[in-house]
Amino acid sequence: MSLVEAVVLGVVQGLTEFLPISSTAHLRVVPTVLGWGDPGAAYSAVIQLGSVLAVLTYFRNDITRIAVGAFKAIKEKNYSDQDFRIAGAIAVGTLPICILGLLLKKAIEGPLRSMIVIGVASIVMGCLLLLAEKLAKHVRGIETISGKDGFLVGLGQAMALIPGCSRSGSTLTVAMFLNLKREDAARFSFLLGIPALILSGLLELKEMMSAGLNGSAAVDLGVGLVVSTAVSYAAIAWFIKYLRNHSTIVFVAYRIIFGIAVICLALKQP
Repeated sequence: MSLVEAVVLGVVQGLTEFLPISSTAHLRVVPTVLGWGDPGAAYSAVIQLGSVLAVLTYFRNDITRIAVGAFKAIKEKNYSDQDFRIAGAIAVGTLPICILGLLLKKAIEGPLRSMIVIGVASIVMGCLLLLAEKLAKHVRGIETISGKDGFLVGLGQAMALIPGCSRSGSTLTVAMFLNLKREDAARFSFLLGIPALILSGLLELKEMMSAGLNGSAAVDLGVGLVVSTAVSYAAIAWFIKYLRNHSTIVFVAYRIIFGIAVICLALKQP
């Protein structure tokens, strides 16, 4: 991988990780269109660590408050505490993707990365996001989150193991079906993604290093991570602000158009 490829993929990761359009799909499609080939599921997972750093930085106050509040609630056995419930929802919601991620690891790195799968998944999830947008009441705040909500949104997150579904898109969709406000649904989606992104990224990074990561490859990966972090932070700030006054319809349209384009591209390939 060249330095230019690392920068481009870092930008693609940063722009698409927290928007409901699938970073994994774009990290698969963009290099293919540019003639670079598939960077692989492992690279996609590792470069996500840049996005993790961005979300940890952006939500540092929320994370600190939730962690401190949850620890205090455990000491006082106040299990109805708001911060304890949010922390519990994140913990419970992380289980599905961890379990299914380990069980489906080979499929994720192989057959599920096909262009047809990505295109179909993008269209299907776009339609589900449209349904959530139209049917949901958008009245609940993040402070109402329960363990049941966390598990259901976590099941949505597990769907993102299929490239094209989008982790942020699937969790945002389920959260809106649960009647969360758009901005609060996005906030919970981002917080929920932290453990899963860290675990998958570190696991793949460990395997990369075990397989042998030379100096040049390490530099390119480092550049991709730095670019991914900066662009991810900007994308989070913009998306949270955008959802305060706008719906997700523009992303529904993009997903459907993107999915159709990817399927057409796949059918033209020999």
